[in-house]
Amino acid sequence: MKGVKRKRRWWAALMAVALAVLVAGCGATGTVPGAPGPAPGGGDALGAQTQTIRFSEVIRSIFYAPHYVALAKGFFQQQGLKVDMVTSQGSDKGAAALLAGTADISLIGPETSVYIYNQHGEKKIKAFYQLTGVDGSFLVGRPTSKPFRWQDLNGKTIISWRPGSSPQMVLNHVLAQKGVHGAKVITNIAPQAMVGAFRSGQGDYIQVYEPLASMLEQQGVGKVVASLGEAGGSYPETAYEATDAYVHAHPDVIQKWCTAVHQATRWIESHSPAEVADVIAPYFEGTPKDLIAQSVQRYEQQHTWPDNPVLTEAQFGILQNVLVEAGTIKADQKVPYNAVVETRFAQKAAGGQ
Repeated sequence: MKGVKRKRRWWAALMAVALAVLVAGCGATGTVPGAPGPAPGGGDALGAQTQTIRFSEVIRSIFYAPHYVALAKGFFQQQGLKVDMVTSQGSDKGAAALLAGTADISLIGPETSVYIYNQHGEKKIKAFYQLTGVDGSFLVGRPTSKPFRWQDLNGKTIISWRPGSSPQMVLNHVLAQKGVHGAKVITNIAPQAMVGAFRSGQGDYIQVYEPLASMLEQQGVGKVVASLGEAGGSYPETAYEATDAYVHAHPDVIQKWCTAVHQATRWIESHSPAEVADVIAPYFEGTPKDLIAQSVQRYEQQHTWPDNPVLTEAQFGILQNVLVEAGTIKADQKVPYNAVVETRFAQKAAGGQ
């Protein structure tokens, strides 16, 4: 019953967000101040036929480095795509933008597809390219020279993400696996206010993405004690998604999108973290390049960006098991894989076609 109520609250919140996004989206633009244009000499595949894609990213994080490389190196433009980007600050809001029609493609957690499918509404959203294969958050504690043990979290307070979000569910999954008892997980602080709350003394630990984890460490405010990606193992944290109607109507756009992002992922594999930092730095204004490079290296070390961007049935099974464990769906509410996952575009991109 508790899980059902939580799911209903999530859906009601999503619908409210969808309405807000729809209103706000009328006339809103998504350009990124200070972001670089396409690389010189990167020709358009369609020339004057360049198509503008309204894109919503869940948060701004180096966790999504391949996307920023694809923008900065002109890989999207080479496919004839112009990306109009906004940051939604949450998978629920990114999904709402798709449902409201103010975004064509969103980078969000695939769990949103499951939630929406279970509401039996007219619209469904499908994951068509898995950008990350593990959780991208890090656990940051207060500065100390004492070696970290998971048992140190017993009875402590952890600033985490909203209930039902991937990072929050992964954290709870890992805490259970590690035998942590009595930890208080705070889930009611807005993403953009979490770091400020930790800086002001709230919480013993905080769960954040890069570059915030490295930034807190560099500023002497905290110390990275664990990678939730390494602790949690394989997990389809974020994927590019679109409504099933959009995928059906624009398969050419979806394919070009996948090709551009996969090209960027391969580019990262063949370049140093410092070179990646040089390329994506304009998307992280005010963040030192050495800190960006350190963040990239951390993500590479935990194999964040999979060579195969297909969200497999096995990974989708892991996701749904975590949702059941978290109480956001019941065991009999697991969704058929093919109903919310589209594989052909990522398969073709990975095959170099």
